[in-house]
Amino acid sequence: MTTTARLPGSAPAPGPSRLVDLFEYGLDAPICLTWELTYACNLSCAHCLSSSGRRDSRELSTKECKAVIDELEAMQVFYVNIGGGEPTVRPDFFELLDYATAHHVGVKFSTNGVRITPEVAERLAANDYVDVQISLDGATAEVNDAVRGRGSYDTALRAMQNLADAGMRNFKISVVCTRHNIAQMDEFKAIADRYGAQLRLTRLRPSGRGADVWDELHPLPGQQRQLYDWLVAHGDSVLTGDSFFHLSAYGQALPGLNLCGAGRVVCLIDPVGDVYACPFAIHDEFLAGNVRGPGGFAKVWRESDLFSELREPQSGGACASCSFYDTCKGGCMAAKFFTGLPLDGPDPECVRGYGEELLAQRPKDGGDLPKPTGDHSHRTRPARRSGPVALELTRRPGLDRPPVSACAEDPLAGMSL
Repeated sequence: MTTTARLPGSAPAPGPSRLVDLFEYGLDAPICLTWELTYACNLSCAHCLSSSGRRDSRELSTKECKAVIDELEAMQVFYVNIGGGEPTVRPDFFELLDYATAHHVGVKFSTNGVRITPEVAERLAANDYVDVQISLDGATAEVNDAVRGRGSYDTALRAMQNLADAGMRNFKISVVCTRHNIAQMDEFKAIADRYGAQLRLTRLRPSGRGADVWDELHPLPGQQRQLYDWLVAHGDSVLTGDSFFHLSAYGQALPGLNLCGAGRVVCLIDPVGDVYACPFAIHDEFLAGNVRGPGGFAKVWRESDLFSELREPQSGGACASCSFYDTCKGGCMAAKFFTGLPLDGPDPECVRGYGEELLAQRPKDGGDLPKPTGDHSHRTRPARRSGPVALELTRRPGLDRPPVSACAEDPLAGMSL
């Protein structure tokens, strides 16, 4: 990979030579990007960051998706992290996956496992440029299904077994850390070891439907310390991305990118082609452009005013005087934004407690808090603790046929059950 650090205007980045410091100035192309192929999903997870459920009739077509992949290949993007919604319910999903890997763009995709049959698992295991990430938010069915929906635990474990039986090793088990599963970290690691998988932990952000349940689900201060200590002990064998750099204020920096990479090294393309600075900040405030516009994705990444602003040296704001600022960097932009805290202030989960003081000053009704752009939740959302029943889908021919009609919002439209 030849992606290099550049300031807006393509001038070489000055100053520090550490790679992570250069990242702050932005890159010619993202290291990876998150691409939500569809909002359609068979589940209604309580903390879904994109408020998924129903598909959007304006989704990028197969042809448009392939044009984006062509751009990513030309930009030498290392891999794309595909999500949703549930990406595998798009009828052209496997066509797009094969097209990407044939054009030197690796694919990591997140799934609840609903379509990972033995046959699909064998197909995935045969492609060295594909990585699969199974979502699991509880090491037991009771904890997982409370937020992801009844039957989703069994569906996820069945998918893991199918991948293991097909010979796929080191696929990922992706866990969103909540106050109900922090005590289950050892059990999650045991599940990963059982299937020859790798554990990946991510932070609960108050994005999408997650904004509605964040106060109820985000880890308590004592659990934050418990998670930090566990990561220090197991960090070499567990992936975290840029999820927990705010915890570095406890002491030593954790493995992973200890930096907000929004608009610098990562971004999001949503199902209709809108490009956001961060996968967790789906709001007009962080909208940089659309891939359907002149110049496509490359122009948005390299020339948008928003990304240029994010790549400028950032001030520490209220956090600048904190002795841990160099490791914490003020925390997560999206977490601050959707909890109503200033972007140049402390993270709402600041381990020094500064975020709690600001959170206490928020309006009790939350009426003034920013709302995520778009809600694609199922029109009649089931009770959170008795979510949708996972479905076993049968294999059908014609996976490469075009998507069903634009007005069909049902996430399972066009499939035989």
